[in-house]
Amino acid sequence: MVKIRPESRIRQNVYFQIFFWTALFLFGTARTYGEYDGGNFKELVIYNFCHWIFQIIGANIIFYILIRNFYDRKKYIEFSLYTLTFLYVISVVNRVFLVYIAEPFFVNEPKDSFTSIFTDIRYLLFHYTFPIISGAFIFISIMFIIRYKDAKEKTIQLQKEKTELELQSLKSQLNPHFLFNTLNNIYSLSVNHSDKTSQSISQLSDILDYILYKGQKKWVSVSDELAVIDDYIALESLRYSEERLKINKRIVVDSNNMIPPLLYLTLVENAFKHGAGKNSAQTEILFELETNSRESVFKIENNYSSHHKNHENGIGLENIKRQLQHHYQENFIFRISQENNIFKVEIITPTYYD
Repeated sequence: MVKIRPESRIRQNVYFQIFFWTALFLFGTARTYGEYDGGNFKELVIYNFCHWIFQIIGANIIFYILIRNFYDRKKYIEFSLYTLTFLYVISVVNRVFLVYIAEPFFVNEPKDSFTSIFTDIRYLLFHYTFPIISGAFIFISIMFIIRYKDAKEKTIQLQKEKTELELQSLKSQLNPHFLFNTLNNIYSLSVNHSDKTSQSISQLSDILDYILYKGQKKWVSVSDELAVIDDYIALESLRYSEERLKINKRIVVDSNNMIPPLLYLTLVENAFKHGAGKNSAQTEILFELETNSRESVFKIENNYSSHHKNHENGIGLENIKRQLQHHYQENFIFRISQENNIFKVEIITPTYYD
């Protein structure tokens, strides 16, 4: 959503007022002409023009001063009193302007006295106050609609920015957690002077590239996520023998769907951390991915030692749930289960995305 600068908003308001008040004047003139049955039509247009000027002044003062300073602040009594007083004053000023400034140019009649102008409330009400109120009512009603629309758009924008900040916060929690585990792996290899150290650094480089660039995007393709998962598995596999770690995977990608970055990688990381990382016996990790034109289905499971707590309430899983809610609202499935020391997670997401 593009933010409107203050000067642009003022310009839009000026254009709107020019269009609105011009249309109102032309409509009033056309209506007067339709009811015209003789006499000087020019005089009627001048009268309408004089009323029109004070309609503009009255409507703007009521909306921009009285409504904003009293009504919006819930000072309803003060608003009512000031509005009634203002309507009386502007009606008097309108009549004085018409009688003493405008009429002398085209009417040669005795002028009403100031006393008559100030005290003839009935005449003021029907010939001056009501025309001002009618124009002001239409103008203020439209301005309230515009203000409500702007406020709603601003609320949506603020909520969107808040959600984006929360999502970035989730990612900032996730990435250091992941990097900490990976650097520990490399440290272990370097301490043992393993010839696999250079290979692990290469794998880490690819993972960092993914996190720093694609990981900051809103969406990535399933194939990109699978590539970094392969890098991660290769890096983790350097630490374990075949007797300690067994990886099984089944991939059926019929559609290269889009998903939030790091979604599947986090689950793979958790499987290693809470499986092989805490299990002295053989750890088996199985993950499956199947995509089609309708949805993406990712499943992962690992065995864990009964002496260690499960990872159902881990930070990574909570982050995944919140990211899924951010991207898909409630249109996703996130299942977590454990039985017989087997921890399973399943995510089903639709192919569409906003």
